[in-house]
Amino acid sequence: MSKRIIAFVILLFAIVIAFISVGIPSELRAPTNQQTTSVEPATRPDLVVVNSPLPGTTVRSPLVISGKARGPWYFEGSAPIFLLDASGTVVASGHITAQGEWTTTDFVPFTVTLTFTTPTTTTGTLILKNDNPSGDPTKDKRIEIPVRF
Repeated sequence: MSKRIIAFVILLFAIVIAFISVGIPSELRAPTNQQTTSVEPATRPDLVVVNSPLPGTTVRSPLVISGKARGPWYFEGSAPIFLLDASGTVVASGHITAQGEWTTTDFVPFTVTLTFTTPTTTTGTLILKNDNPSGDPTKDKRIEIPVRF
């Protein structure tokens, strides 16, 4: 009888070691509270924050884009914005407009509304660029936000 108990303990020990080394199968794990992850606004924290739309959002026309950018992002109170489909075709373009004094290094709110025809692709990219009247590519800055149509 003691040999049976020893064999049972050894078998039990081997099963425990196997679970530890391989991992406990998901069907045997206790259920956990799944945490939802919130989508954060798209940012270049040093220069621009886009509050809407959030990355991965499904967008429709008319699309209202809002956020804030530091004064140097603008030139004459505006900066270019583009909506591209998945193939890189420009679906809409315009300019964000500063909602206050843009000749500052502080953040200045902006807004713009883009109207467009829904493309045939299911995804695209919203691109905000700093206004760079110098044309110097080393001064180009941008933020890209993935969107769905």
